Amino acid sequence: MTIFVSEKFVRILTEATDGSLPAKLIISMLALKLPQLASFILPLSIFLGIILAYSRIYADSEMTVFKACGVSEWYVVRVTLVSSFVLALFAGALTLVVAPWASEQEYRLEEKAKAESGLFSLRAGRFQQTGNEKAVVFIHDINQGGTELNKVFVAQFSENEKRPQARIVYAQHGIVEEGASGEQQLKLAAGKHYETDGISKELKVTEFSGYQVQIQEQAIEHQRRKLEAISSSALLQMNTADAAAQFQWRLAIPLSILILTFIAVPLSEVNPRQGKFAKLVPAIVFYLIYFILLNGAKFAIEDGQIPVGLGLWWIHLTALFIGMLLILRGREAGALIKAVLTKRERIN
Repeated sequence: MTIFVSEKFVRILTEATDGSLPAKLIISMLALKLPQLASFILPLSIFLGIILAYSRIYADSEMTVFKACGVSEWYVVRVTLVSSFVLALFAGALTLVVAPWASEQEYRLEEKAKAESGLFSLRAGRFQQTGNEKAVVFIHDINQGGTELNKVFVAQFSENEKRPQARIVYAQHGIVEEGASGEQQLKLAAGKHYETDGISKELKVTEFSGYQVQIQEQAIEHQRRKLEAISSSALLQMNTADAAAQFQWRLAIPLSILILTFIAVPLSEVNPRQGKFAKLVPAIVFYLIYFILLNGAKFAIEDGQIPVGLGLWWIHLTALFIGMLLILRGREAGALIKAVLTKRERIN
């Protein structure tokens, strides 16, 4: 979890350093990514936690004592499923409700940051393009409050490609003001305006006491939402393969916790001589195969290669079947199945 959070934190810090994200939104953006990260980490954490806990019991021969007292492996599975079911409900709430809501809030913050890019992204000592991409601004100094700019350089781009004009403005002071409709103006005071038509060598110099440059034209430009930010109820109303794949992926997280419990309990059985970490590598390999198949099937559904009705269910059923086989291996039913198969082989 720490690794994933650190990676996201570095990415957000990079955006803040580039000026595309206000510094005051760093913690908010990081917090909004936590539900999605937590939902990815939960299945693996629970799976490995069960294996390590029960492997230690097997390695210390405590499970042998439990079985001698009448505690079966199936009973251990049922007891473990109780806590896994509670965690699956929590994971389901994260993937079905909290994570989509957090993604939507993240989009809104990004839109707001983009709309306020002229106001909050200006940094001292750097050449920066304005939000409407029509000028480049360099600020020598910004006061501590962040509202007053000192020694401001502005290079404005010509909108007429056939007749390019160069406009350069230098002012001693400036401020950024936001209008009622969201447009933002850079208002300069006590400066000079340099202009050339791009053809002749004549340079016009004009001194001014007040000058303004529009640096942002509108309040918010809405981004196209990804499926991760759409609510689960809205996904159910969308009759598309992409929406179905996304909804089944959200269900896969809580379902995988229950299915992995069926596999983790019998898989944790180790010989005392092997040690409690003997099944750790096979467990990780199984988990990777399981989730790689789920991820690949999700993309296959989106591409139309797998029917929506089949979806991800065949992977869950296969994993559950493997878990049941591992559990039945040491039970009477498993012994009976093994005896029938052995007898059939002898007849053949």
